[in-house]
Amino acid sequence: MQSKFNNLANRENSADHFSITFAPLVWDEVYRLAEDPANGAIVVMSGTVRNQTGGEPVESLEYQAYEPMALNIFRQIAQEIRQKWQDTNKIVIRHRVGHLQIGEISVLVAVGCPHRSEAFAACRYAIDTLKHNAPIWKKEWFKNGSSNWVSIGACETDCD
Repeated sequence: MQSKFNNLANRENSADHFSITFAPLVWDEVYRLAEDPANGAIVVMSGTVRNQTGGEPVESLEYQAYEPMALNIFRQIAQEIRQKWQDTNKIVIRHRVGHLQIGEISVLVAVGCPHRSEAFAACRYAIDTLKHNAPIWKKEWFKNGSSNWVSIGACETDCD
């Protein structure tokens, strides 16, 4: 499978932007990166740190990532989007790592396409696939002082 990731990394579309960063994510910046004169729609999905999980009050979250593989997964997602929605113009995926407070943006995904239906579908595909496949882990810190690492679907099955 590693060769598949390397192949996809070499075929990255120069219009796309991917990053994993400790810096706060800026919605306007991601939107601007997805702009293109051929777009009829840009859909941006913003994941934020919420104040509870399953009714349990959350204090904060901590994200960690295996960056080289995660970026390759982002590239693979973009490649798959372009196979499914061939008129896609731009794809932007940015994910935070480090300690995040309630209300902070943890992930931004933007997809620019000629039509809204494909932009919505491609953006949803991107975030759903990212959450299932990218080696990014989340630790929930609860107000009662406890904490819990949330597993990633792909690593539960592939990394055991």
